[in-house]
Amino acid sequence: MKLRSLADLKTLHKVIAQRAAAEAAAQEAERLRQVRLDREKRLFELAVGPVQPLVTARRVHHPPRPVDPLPRQRQLDEASVMREALSDEFDVETLLHTDEALSYRRPGLGPDVARKLREGHWSIQRQIDLHGLRTDEAREALGRFVRDCHQNGLRCVRVVHGKGLGSPGRTPVLKGRVLRWLVQKKEVMAFVQARPADGGAGALVVLLK
Repeated sequence: MKLRSLADLKTLHKVIAQRAAAEAAAQEAERLRQVRLDREKRLFELAVGPVQPLVTARRVHHPPRPVDPLPRQRQLDEASVMREALSDEFDVETLLHTDEALSYRRPGLGPDVARKLREGHWSIQRQIDLHGLRTDEAREALGRFVRDCHQNGLRCVRVVHGKGLGSPGRTPVLKGRVLRWLVQKKEVMAFVQARPADGGAGALVVLLK
């Protein structure tokens, strides 16, 4: 900075004085902060007595591996509902129509529905085979199958329950139960015994809503 007059010199002295005052104020503020920290440290030591820093071991923290969320409780609830909703004691005989092949249709549906179902008017879109399953397993599998097919918009499915040739007394164990279970499912509109080419007496062709 070039000084051209006495006024410039006075201005320079003023600037230098302001900077010095600012630095002095900053230094005083830092000194007071340190004094305060020292005082707080001494107060802490007087309050708790002599202390030593803890020795921390070098450990590697492994976060838990995330587990895929499974709706386990909902699955259990749904299985429980299916077990309660499909009763083995349901009297189905009065709802079945005995003709050349056992059939069922909901009230309000004409006999042509069963006839068309038996003649293959609706093509079979999916099937479930209950062979080898225990009663509880078959009940839950059938309930889940019917519900999934209905939710996916399928209309005609086949349920294979077997002819009981491998059962004691060569009597079909699941056939009567499957009839009871299907009648209780609100998604089921009708069913008939399958044609020989589709399983005959060992299977049912089911029409869904």
